[in-house]
Formats: sequence, C-alpha cells, structure tokens
Amino acid sequence: MNWAAIGAIYRFEMARFFRTLMQSFLSPVLSTSLYFVVFGAAIGSRIQEVEGVSYGAFIVPGLVMLSVITQAISNASFGIYFPKFTGTIYELLSAPVNFLEIVLGYVGAAATKALFIGIVILLTASFFVELSIAHPLAMVLFLLLTCLSFALLGFIIGIWATNFEQLQLVPLLIVTPLIFLGGSFYSISMLPPMWQTITLFNPVVYLISGFRWSFFGMADVPIGLSLMAIAAFTCLCLGVIWWIFRTGWRIRS
Repeated sequence: MNWAAIGAIYRFEMARFFRTLMQSFLSPVLSTSLYFVVFGAAIGSRIQEVEGVSYGAFIVPGLVMLSVITQAISNASFGIYFPKFTGTIYELLSAPVNFLEIVLGYVGAAATKALFIGIVILLTASFFVELSIAHPLAMVLFLLLTCLSFALLGFIIGIWATNFEQLQLVPLLIVTPLIFLGGSFYSISMLPPMWQTITLFNPVVYLISGFRWSFFGMADVPIGLSLMAIAAFTCLCLGVIWWIFRTGWRIRS
C-alpha cells in the first residue's frame, strides 16, 4: 500500500476544503437554522411530539443525514471530476498508484469533509433543541458508514459525469428527493399503510431510521436491517468502482 500517495491525494483535497473553510462552515449553520425556523417552528407548532420525542429533536437526525449525504456526494464527485476536466488524471493513472489508493485518497477526503459538516450540524442543532444520544457508538458508526458510502457514490458520479451540469443531476433529481421522502422530517408510521410499504423501497429510509435509533432508541425498520442495507450499498459502490478502473470506463477514453 502506497501510503505516501494516499496522503498526498488526501492532503491536496483537504487543502481545497480549508481554503473555503468559512463558506463550508457558514453554509450548513445557516441552512440548519433555516430548517429549524421553517420545520421546527411552523410545523412543530402543530406537531408537538412524534412517538414521545419533541418534533424539533426528532428532525435532527434527518437534518444531519440530509447534509452529510449531499456533502459527501458533492465533494467526492467534484474531487475526481476536476482532474478529468483538466486532464491531470492521466498523470495520476500513469503514476505507481493502484485504484484502491486513488479511491482511498479521494473518498477519504470527501468522507472527512462530510463528517465535519455532520458534526457542525449536530452542534448547531444543540442550540435549538435538547439532544440526547441513547447509543453514541452506533451514532458514530452510522455517521461514518454514511459518509463513506455516499462518498463512494459521489466518486462514481464524478467519473460518470461529462460536464459540470451532470455533477448536480443525480444529487438534485434522485438523491435529495429520496432523502426528503425517506422519513427525514416525519416517521413513516404516520403514513397510510400502502405508502408505508412503498416507502420501504427507498434505501435512504434504512439510513435515517438507523441513525434516528441511535439518538432516541426508536426506528421505523429493524436496526440490523439498516446496517445490512448500508453495508450492501457500500459493497455495491466498491464493486462498481473496481469495474470502472478495471475497464477504464470514462477514464481512459
């Protein structure tokens, strides 16, 4: 394993993040505050509690997942797309670095950035509501797995994209709607039976449900099923990335 190469890629990507640290820091703080004003105040005044948890606290795991998933995808996709756009990816491919080391560098940096944003969201939320974490180790595990798995997805999107518009296509048209329809701001038990069944086909439901369980000890789906779903998604992304580097799809052409 070429740890020097992994470290060089990781430090390069993190340096780009720290150059815009204030923007990266202020954006999630402002967006989280806005969500609390709109959902916590407006809707929270009508929905006092959800399964014994105040509505303001109930939406915190969903807010964290929303920010972490979108940030992991955007950082990873832009990180690998920009070398493709400038042509410097060929220098990377010709270097004595294998695909796993490239992935570890780019995906590791994107996951670190998303984790930072998730922590910022949690700290911001603590100023609005009283938070208690019933299972802190499970919370950290779900947070890390989510950052990693969606950074891998973002890496795939960055390789697939042929222009900057396509970088936003999947996150805006597919991922973000799935997050909003995955129980971010409500419990799927509040839906009619037919829609509860349909919602279970949304993979994001299992992430949000498991992450919410780590806070309040309640979940819409079994916690074991949530862990299996995110593990399977991570393995699927790794398999796709292996195939991409094996065939050179959208990299060497």
